[in-house]
Amino acid sequence: MPLDNSYIYTVSQLNSDIKLLLEDKFPFIWIAGEISNCKMPGSGHLYFTLKDENSQISCVMFKGQNQNLKFDLDDGLSITGLGRISVYEPRGTYQLIFEYLEPKGIGALQIAFEQLKDRLTSEGLFDDKYKKPLPFLPKTISLITSPTGAVVHDIIKIISRRFPNLCIEIFPVKVQGENAEKEIVKALELLNTRNDTDVIILARGGGSLEDLNAFNSENVARAIFAAKIPIVSAIGHETDFTISDFIADLRAPTPSAAAELVVPSKDELQRRHEDIISKFKSSIWKHIEKQRYILEHVSKRLVDPKRKVQDLRLKTDDFTTRLTKILLNRIKQKHKQFKLWNDLLYINNPLAYIANLNEKLTNISDKLSTLNTIYLNNKRSLLRENTGRLYTLNPAAILKRGYSITRTIPDAGVIKTAHSVSIGQNLEVMLAKGTLVVNVHKIADSL
Repeated sequence: MPLDNSYIYTVSQLNSDIKLLLEDKFPFIWIAGEISNCKMPGSGHLYFTLKDENSQISCVMFKGQNQNLKFDLDDGLSITGLGRISVYEPRGTYQLIFEYLEPKGIGALQIAFEQLKDRLTSEGLFDDKYKKPLPFLPKTISLITSPTGAVVHDIIKIISRRFPNLCIEIFPVKVQGENAEKEIVKALELLNTRNDTDVIILARGGGSLEDLNAFNSENVARAIFAAKIPIVSAIGHETDFTISDFIADLRAPTPSAAAELVVPSKDELQRRHEDIISKFKSSIWKHIEKQRYILEHVSKRLVDPKRKVQDLRLKTDDFTTRLTKILLNRIKQKHKQFKLWNDLLYINNPLAYIANLNEKLTNISDKLSTLNTIYLNNKRSLLRENTGRLYTLNPAAILKRGYSITRTIPDAGVIKTAHSVSIGQNLEVMLAKGTLVVNVHKIADSL
């Protein structure tokens, strides 16, 4: 195909023409797919990718539109939506701008219900440990419902029939439509602040999921959870379930059933009271008859006290005799034991043992003195002998016999040969008495 060079586009012009072409060709379209990479930055706009088995496209839903969503966009959610194709000119990319979204195959309210239920379950708000027990017989019952529906009349009628003259306080609220959620929350908060009622019934008749939407809101759920007063949820028919049912302290299948669960039947309580009194009287009479029989039986077996005392005296005498014998035997045994220990102590008298040791000590001391004397005499003889030898070897004794010792000056080395000195060297001659300092004038060989 030959190139047409008659007109040269700029990048901006080309992107602008493509944008006009796409937006004119696809002004608004319905499209279905699966969401992935869903993100919401600080601007509040929703950015995500819509994909199927073979392809994907970038999408955006601006803040003004996504605020009307009844459910949260999550990755993996299949949706159907109405949008228009647009081109983002700075990057030359095209994207879908959605105006409306709904879950594919399931209503938005239903998926919002499931998402809120899962989130509150993960937070533990449905746990049984937070459920408060209902009072056995409430003095005041607060009813939050529509003042014009059949529900309020049914509940009042049933409560009045079961227990007349109970205090019933009605808090009129919208149960569907605009502001219903706010009015229900406000009523719950007011009752919780006053804290002067015994139980709260939150009720409305049956309806579609849209009609029950106020009771599936997160604000109502958290207001119920925060309440200090027990709350009974009676929303719709028996097959209807709402978030309020799960988080309330008790769920009633219908509003009429809620009235029966909250208030016991006065006639039934009176019948139970009469039955308990009857059983109590019967039990008391049976107990009295039993005790009377025991008393008669024991009275017949009761022995004459005088005879009983005589028997006890005989037993006392017998015990006294046996105790005396036992004590005398114990004394004899202790006496024999004492004599045995006394004899053993006499045999092992420490005085005799000490005298024997003293005699041994004297003998050892005498032997030690004798050996010491012999040892000292031997050492004295050896000392005299060594002294004589030492005197013989003493150099001073040799000098007394006329000998002398010649030493060098100043290191005092002993001269043993004539050739170990030099002529003119001064020498020191040691005599028996005094020393001489001499000078060498001649060195001669031995004679």
